Amino acid sequence: MDSPDGEENFLYLDSKNWNKIATFLQSDGNFFFDQLECLTGIDLGVDESLEVRYSLHSMKHRHRVEIRISADRANPIIPSVEQVWRMADWFEREAYDMYGIVFEGHRNMTRILCPDDWEGWPLRKDYKVQETYHGIVVPKIKEGWE
Repeated sequence: MDSPDGEENFLYLDSKNWNKIATFLQSDGNFFFDQLECLTGIDLGVDESLEVRYSLHSMKHRHRVEIRISADRANPIIPSVEQVWRMADWFEREAYDMYGIVFEGHRNMTRILCPDDWEGWPLRKDYKVQETYHGIVVPKIKEGWE
């Protein structure tokens, strides 16, 4: 499924039936996307939505595809595919921890990088750095980026 010009193929999908589609892509013999290579959360801008990108690979057919799913910034919920591809477990938790995207149906939707009581989602463009955390000053490292 790689394109002739070397560009990766991608599809935009609605999250509504994502779990069923993922199961089909993983199990159907014509596709057999047995490997989730990467799952990435993306913030498209303060006035835009969040997005999750899934890089899928079939070792049997030697083809790839990227699935892109948009998530509402105010209520970012996408069905979990952790039960389809076990690699999604930590990937989904990282996207939750950094962007606040909730993967509905995930067995352990908890933070994986930040402490459990951390406030906010550090990689979102609208993230406000806390002044202190348990009495420790949190340095603002984004200075000059705004």
